[in-house]
Amino acid sequence: MLITAAEERKKGMTALYIDGEYAVSVDTVTLAASGLKTGSEISDEELHELLEHSQIARAKEKALYLIEYRSRTRKEIYDKLLPLFGETAADCAIDRLEELGLIDDESFARDYAEQLITKKHFSRDRTVFELTKKGIDKELAEEITDQLIEEFELPPEEQIRVLLDTRFARKLSNEKDRAKTVNSLKMMGFRWSDIKDVMSEYEWEEE
Repeated sequence: MLITAAEERKKGMTALYIDGEYAVSVDTVTLAASGLKTGSEISDEELHELLEHSQIARAKEKALYLIEYRSRTRKEIYDKLLPLFGETAADCAIDRLEELGLIDDESFARDYAEQLITKKHFSRDRTVFELTKKGIDKELAEEITDQLIEEFELPPEEQIRVLLDTRFARKLSNEKDRAKTVNSLKMMGFRWSDIKDVMSEYEWEEE
């Protein structure tokens, strides 16, 4: 097969024409590194290898873009790359990020859990759930969450008090609003027994 044309396109891609017909688009830098150009002969095996290297290069570039704005877990990045570039390229991109120290699930889990516990005041179970959604191993998620709750001295009762005194302070004036607040707390992962115990500490003045 003969490469009869190589036309640069947008986003760092080059369209290859083989035997006069459009064949594939590949990463421009990868193509240059291969030494292939217009007039070069190329076999099916060489074309397949070129495409694989192109996908790996594009996957690595995409992976760097994904972590440019915020840290992500291994699973988050992999799930983004897989449908775009395939398993081999996604694995190579992830491995490269790990080699460079740009992804660290344990570090991510600790930072994210701290945010959920101290800023959003999520319960222990809800925090673990949110971490596992991001691809963090459940055992690791539980270990880190428990450590942070102990470190910041924020057991469920204290978290509920903070929420009642801040976020829900204006949603406790009547029975209907209090019922909505209870439901919101349950959705945040708090147990009814803990909610009831804390709410019993308050005296309500009906409007």
